[in-house]
Amino acid sequence: MTEIAKKQRPEFRNIHLLNDVRTYRLPAAGIVSILHRISGLIMFLLLPFILWMFDKSLSSEFSFETFKAAFNVGIGFVPGWFIKLVTLAIIWASMHHLIAGLRHLWMDVSHSSVTKEFGKSSAVTVLVISVALTVVLGAKLFGLY
Repeated sequence: MTEIAKKQRPEFRNIHLLNDVRTYRLPAAGIVSILHRISGLIMFLLLPFILWMFDKSLSSEFSFETFKAAFNVGIGFVPGWFIKLVTLAIIWASMHHLIAGLRHLWMDVSHSSVTKEFGKSSAVTVLVISVALTVVLGAKLFGLY
């Protein structure tokens, strides 16, 4: 191999955090993989809030009215818009985790037909579908329809 060919392709032995991370371009499949882990962490950390919402919505008519009022007025020092944003984060995490999990299951089942192009196109599909579902459900949450 000539000296010119070696200089055209960069070689990363040790990635320097301040210099190389800014220019590194993660493929769509890598982004989906990282977001899949982040969405699982969000769902795990917000599980007490999810259980509180479930309990308040099913206990009694009065607790359901308290639950509904929490989204408009808030609870204590926490404003209603913040509760809606946390709920929107739960919606995104759930939708992304579900769609990315189905993608992973499909790739496990049909491992012989998985190609690099399929990985890229399915990752982009996961991102588009999860964001679209989040927008639709978020619009319902914020009362747009």
